[in-house]
Amino acid sequence: MIVCVAEKPSVGQYIAKVLGANQRRDGYFEGNGYCVTWTFGHLCALLEPQEYTDQWKGWNLSALPMIPQRFSIKVSGDEGVHKQFNVIKSLIAQADEVINCGDAGQEGELIQRWVYQKAGCKVPVKRLWVSSLTEEAIAEGFRLLKDQSDYQHLYEAGLMRAIGDWLLGMNATRAYTIRYARGTGKDRQVLSIGRVQTPTLALVVKRQAEIERFVPKTYWELKTIYRDTLFSAQLPAEEDEYAITSLEQGERLVAAIKDNPLCITSVEKKKGTESAPKLFDLTSLQVECNKKFSFSADQTLKLIQSLYEKRITTYPRVDTTYLPDDIYPKVPATLQGIKDYFPQAAPLLGQKADGGKGEGSLRKSKKVFDNKKVTDHHAIIPTGQRPDNLTAEERKVFNLVALRFIAAFYPDCEVSNTTVMAEVTGDKQADDAEASENGEGEGTGKSLPAFVKGESGAHVPQLQEKTTTPPKYYTEATLLRAMETAGKTVDDEELRDAMKENGIGRPSTRAAIIEKLYQRKYIVKQGKSIRATEVGVELIHTIISPLLKSAELTGRWEKKLREIERGEYTAQQFLNELKQMTGEVVKEVKTNKAGMLCPVCRKGVVIRGRTRYGCSRWREGCTYAEEF
Repeated sequence: MIVCVAEKPSVGQYIAKVLGANQRRDGYFEGNGYCVTWTFGHLCALLEPQEYTDQWKGWNLSALPMIPQRFSIKVSGDEGVHKQFNVIKSLIAQADEVINCGDAGQEGELIQRWVYQKAGCKVPVKRLWVSSLTEEAIAEGFRLLKDQSDYQHLYEAGLMRAIGDWLLGMNATRAYTIRYARGTGKDRQVLSIGRVQTPTLALVVKRQAEIERFVPKTYWELKTIYRDTLFSAQLPAEEDEYAITSLEQGERLVAAIKDNPLCITSVEKKKGTESAPKLFDLTSLQVECNKKFSFSADQTLKLIQSLYEKRITTYPRVDTTYLPDDIYPKVPATLQGIKDYFPQAAPLLGQKADGGKGEGSLRKSKKVFDNKKVTDHHAIIPTGQRPDNLTAEERKVFNLVALRFIAAFYPDCEVSNTTVMAEVTGDKQADDAEASENGEGEGTGKSLPAFVKGESGAHVPQLQEKTTTPPKYYTEATLLRAMETAGKTVDDEELRDAMKENGIGRPSTRAAIIEKLYQRKYIVKQGKSIRATEVGVELIHTIISPLLKSAELTGRWEKKLREIERGEYTAQQFLNELKQMTGEVVKEVKTNKAGMLCPVCRKGVVIRGRTRYGCSRWREGCTYAEEF
């Protein structure tokens, strides 16, 4: 008997249908030599601290750091979860072979491996790896089953991620709560600290502080109208970023040039092409849905996951915008499947997938197809199944994915940019003003006139008063981008792709991290803007370890996890670093008493004097004092 374990009941049902396991049992399907069962997400989890030793039952600073000699797992959940686990365990005990049909990613691999370990699996395990849940994809996946050992590095990366989150999260949360939290006993506020959660919160707090400290500056821009076209002056800035920093300075420049003619010095036309936007990875889809529909990151993830489970789109938890070459021959069939819903696909139908060369060939761009930029999964695309019975929200998300896919096979858009340079020479007391036109006749509604080099004429100069603006609050879209690039502002798509390896969190977890910050009331949403609450700001100010709140440092850690996944870094090396980091974080808290709750009165906080610590309420009679 072969036992297949899927990630959830609905996926198990699809797999059972393909395999001919049509007899429904309690917790599984059976037939044709197969038993197909399923998990309910995280059936197993790492033990809680108190489950390792009695020493860790109470929250005591002296018991930290908590570093188990060996990490152990348990079945976690309600009675229904335990019942389903027992079904899986019973089937595995009778199996000749097990097929891991879990979610094809790091987290899915970890979930399945833990279940097999806890169930005492002793038989060979194969791996089903598919990017969509269509019958064709599942059937092909079963023809190409691989040995579980081929995914050992993926499992090790997932395991180290889970252990890392446990070590830093459990130890830092207890250390900071014991030392700095307000209240006592059941009333004590828990300062929740996480490996990705805290640096993400720090990004929001830092941006908010920049906005609050911002002091606006007034400056002026010199512009002039010539032939109904607005020219902007290019003036050399000196110490300040803005060339005209006073009204008097601007008025002198206007006076110097207003009676002199403007002369066109160059007219440069450049033709170019503009490619279609890149295909979607999960983060870019979440960003686009937040901008267009105000969907939260978590909402978008649930919608695209639903489309995947309905077999309408491919696997969603991806961080690449490219497709492998073997998808190219399947493109015509995919377009044919969605043509009734998208007339934009009609011009592409009938074109041959023959490499993209010659008339009647389907376009094949290196900006879309690149095997080197695809690892376990490719960009999110339609499967070619008819998109029937979708909710309004699902339809919006699917339309974005489908139209982006169709656009990838259209010719590049041809564009033309014209730059017109002009010069106005002022009197001896004023500087020359050189202007550049970007091709837009501002406020005229007309296209750019046919300027000729050497022509000249009267113009109307003007000063426009401007005020510098503060940075913008994060939205979910911009916060996702900041997590992807470890807090660096990057607009260029190619550069952003290169930085993904150093981003914090994974595409599949970033939405959950943001949701967790909302739930813990560290951040709130005001309109589209994300604001840090007083509690969130206070937590970041309390944390003394840069390791816990630096997006850049956390990004380096994420890079090592990806290296483990590729077999370029060992799990043992990473585990040793984890233990050292955890010890350093706890040591910093233990040796820094300033700011902690007073151990005597439990109302004030500890402050540092010249030779000793004392309580901030010493004037009210608190007797706490400790020399150092």
